[in-house]
Amino acid sequence: MTARIIVEADGGSRGNPGPASYGALIRDADTGAVIAQRGETIGVATNNVAEYSGLIAGLELARKHAPDAEVEVRMDSKLVIEQMAGRWKIKHADMKPLAAKAKTLAPEGVTWTWIPREENSAADALVNAALDGDQPAKEKNPLVGWRSELHGAPVTIILLRHGVTESTERKLFCGSGGADPGLTPTGEEQAARAAKWIATHGGADAIVSSPLQRTRETAGFVSRELGLDVELEAGLAEAAFGEWDGFSFPEVMEHWPEELDRWLGSTAVSPPGGEPFDSVYERVAAARDRLLETYPGKTVVAVSHVTPIKMMVRLALDAPMPVIYKMELAPASITTISWWPDGTPSLRNFSVVPD
Repeated sequence: MTARIIVEADGGSRGNPGPASYGALIRDADTGAVIAQRGETIGVATNNVAEYSGLIAGLELARKHAPDAEVEVRMDSKLVIEQMAGRWKIKHADMKPLAAKAKTLAPEGVTWTWIPREENSAADALVNAALDGDQPAKEKNPLVGWRSELHGAPVTIILLRHGVTESTERKLFCGSGGADPGLTPTGEEQAARAAKWIATHGGADAIVSSPLQRTRETAGFVSRELGLDVELEAGLAEAAFGEWDGFSFPEVMEHWPEELDRWLGSTAVSPPGGEPFDSVYERVAAARDRLLETYPGKTVVAVSHVTPIKMMVRLALDAPMPVIYKMELAPASITTISWWPDGTPSLRNFSVVPD
């Protein structure tokens, strides 16, 4: 276990605001070895939003890979360092939710250190690589379609979106911590068709479900069809939309216009009282890891929601975060991904709607 780690983070925008990205890494304070790193685009944002996004990513890496370590944060942003250290006030509205998120992730006793730009070159390189789209490829065999039993059996995850609820039909924000509606009669019919489709296309060895009611009810149809019990997996729950839960997009646009703009501009920003997409991505990735560890060589039905399924597809494609805005998932649709023992994924189908 690493006793002391250093978080190095940066962010940048080409246009301020303009296309933006962040870079973050953690390294062993004694050896200098890099433990983990991340660089991603965040859409159109300012330099300051990108820098805070990098800080949040670095703190998330620290929590994931070295939760008990002493942490020193090093950044070349004087603004972020001084604000997080409590020496400067946070006046800009865009910065307040990001700083609040960073404070929840920062361990007790964290050291905040400003460094010159030239000493932050590793994080800066991740920023530019993300913006240029030229991140180094992972060392995996790209010939997924040629794989066979010689490579070991993959874990196949059949991602099933829940059937419709009243909120689905009315196109309302409906996430974790909200009203938690159940399926409508139409939603039950959709879930039954999906369960039969899964049974006639090879079945599965296990079923896991988000703990929300609509997914548990959908999983129930699969359970009865396959004769398997359902295990709950909190990492598959929908994003929390906070104060927006139960409202339509036009209503949110009317009552929270500034907050909506910030949310649409950065996946590090959360709805008021809600959860940012960056956090959803991290917990979905952790849930994926648990499934791969628990069900080696097996097929698992994972009943979930729009956002987590998009994040799982993003993981499989190793795509930048904005790809989630380019996917549409039908209710009770099926998306299948296989992960081979060496970690190579294969997206086998996407948003299939059973007849």
